[in-house]
Amino acid sequence: MSKPCIICVAITGSVPTKENNPAVPITIAEQVESTQEAFEAGASIAHLHVRDDAGKPCSDPDRFARLQEGLQEHCPGMIIQFSTGGRSGAGTARGGMLPLRPDMASLTVGSNNFPTRVYENPPDLVDWLASEMRAHDIKPEIEAFDLSHIVQAAKMARDGRLKGPLYVQFVMGVKNAMPADERIFDFYIETLKRFAPDAEWCAAGIGAAQLTVNEWCISRGGHTRTGLEDNVRLDRDTLAPSNAALVRRAVDLCARYDRPVASVQEARAILGLRAAA
Repeated sequence: MSKPCIICVAITGSVPTKENNPAVPITIAEQVESTQEAFEAGASIAHLHVRDDAGKPCSDPDRFARLQEGLQEHCPGMIIQFSTGGRSGAGTARGGMLPLRPDMASLTVGSNNFPTRVYENPPDLVDWLASEMRAHDIKPEIEAFDLSHIVQAAKMARDGRLKGPLYVQFVMGVKNAMPADERIFDFYIETLKRFAPDAEWCAAGIGAAQLTVNEWCISRGGHTRTGLEDNVRLDRDTLAPSNAALVRRAVDLCARYDRPVASVQEARAILGLRAAA
């Protein structure tokens, strides 16, 4: 049997609004409902952000706690992954929710350009976030926006700042960062295998690149990410009706390449995660 493919759904993010697509879930209740539909469609990881009452991104631990509680009730066993991204807060506030002990949390180990600003990840903050994840038995998902992030993550694993084996996600298609280019994609896989041979990997394509990157991942034996955080459309003329619709599209690709979709139990085993709460 081919290796099961883990599908991660990034349900909300920090940027998309209901003006972009009414299906973007903003409130905790909307996020729980949207994630449950995506879970039932085949997603085994939920990548999570929270918004304040005005719909703006934030890092409020209380909101993360309520979201985690709702997902544990309605999506039993699903892998909960909190975002520590820089659009939702500054400094150590970005990791203020980590004592809630989600299964995973995103970690970017270096800085890079975003469309209109620098995405700052200074070394002292990266080390602090990594130490918090170790302290609370949280597996980092390394979000690689640049080649140096792969090399740095491998170095951190070797010196004990990150607990291996690594799980690395290539983020492709962000303006001013890594383009969604197939030759670069293959070079990133080759580089990861060279620096961290036991690592698992996935990738996310932003905007119109989402479906293309999904197919690259699935066809090469990796894992993949989809969801309204990264892309609000099915095609140029059609808004995605839900996160679940984007997950089902990834599931169809798995069938095309004879890849079984990983169950939550299989995904936990592949990633070496603790048993579900």
